[in-house]
Amino acid sequence: MKPSLRVLLAALALAATAQLSHAADVTLRFHQFLPPQAPIPSKAIAPWAQKIEKESGGRIKVQLFPSMQLGGKPPELFDQARDGVADIVWTVLGYTPGRFPKSEVFELPFSSGLAEPASRAFQEYVEKYAMDEFKDVKVIAVHVHGPGLIHSKDPVTRLEDLKGVKVRGGSRITNIMLEHLGAVPVGLPVPAVGESLSKGVISATTIPWEVVPALKVQQIVKNHTGFAGAQGLYTQTFVVAMNKAAYDKLPADLKKVIDANSGAETAALFGRAMDEGDKVGLSLAQKAGNKVIMLDAVETQTWRRTASGVRGVWYKEVGSKGIDGPKLAAEAEALIEKYSKK
Repeated sequence: MKPSLRVLLAALALAATAQLSHAADVTLRFHQFLPPQAPIPSKAIAPWAQKIEKESGGRIKVQLFPSMQLGGKPPELFDQARDGVADIVWTVLGYTPGRFPKSEVFELPFSSGLAEPASRAFQEYVEKYAMDEFKDVKVIAVHVHGPGLIHSKDPVTRLEDLKGVKVRGGSRITNIMLEHLGAVPVGLPVPAVGESLSKGVISATTIPWEVVPALKVQQIVKNHTGFAGAQGLYTQTFVVAMNKAAYDKLPADLKKVIDANSGAETAALFGRAMDEGDKVGLSLAQKAGNKVIMLDAVETQTWRRTASGVRGVWYKEVGSKGIDGPKLAAEAEALIEKYSKK
């Protein structure tokens, strides 16, 4: 064999060995319901996945499956993580009504404002009081979105404007609130919002600014109603959940990588992405020449007063399950205040 050929073959063998050494030991499939350009997929999930891959030295590969590419519907995502259909999911807790009663306290009307501090609060709250609701999965993080508002075909400048209007609600608690406010709630996962508005199935929707661009809501409706004060009208809760078996079979050093990228700082990462996304969504609505209505303190107080009955309904419902609703609400409020001051 010629020396040059031997050198070439040796080089190829070395390259192949190097390639094998960089091959991932574990591939984790991350499934969620929004397109990849939306704020959470692009500003939270993708950076999180890259960080996992880097800190594992390439031994963990995270495959991203946006827009329900692994099949099923958004309300099935939590069970997909539980059952191993996906290894990790990002989903809305409210898509499975009544399943997370303790966590619902963060969805009560006018509970929270900016998503980053409220997400830190929600993470601590779940770790202290609600981990039993997530016993079937490994929790990477929980979080919330920013101040909830209403996007509508016709202007909503006072509470009376909402009477009889079909409004999309994203959770059981939000739907109860919409009933109290005089609207007709229509429960829909967020990917269905754009088409439902276009076809007249609904005339308004509850979503934060953050998801407006991905759904092109600013092109479909021309009115957006927000509220005086730091708190939004409503809040949705979310979880990044991992299949327990997928986590358990990792070697100890790779478990440490997942653990180091779970908890409070990961919750804050997702919250920050929500807050930054809110700025972009608002900006696009303004550029489109849409009407951004901010209700004054007096009108907002009318909404607060009317929606306050939701709390009593929730207290009664969770009380029937042996849960001390007033105590959990007080704990949630204290945690939101604690992190909002920082």
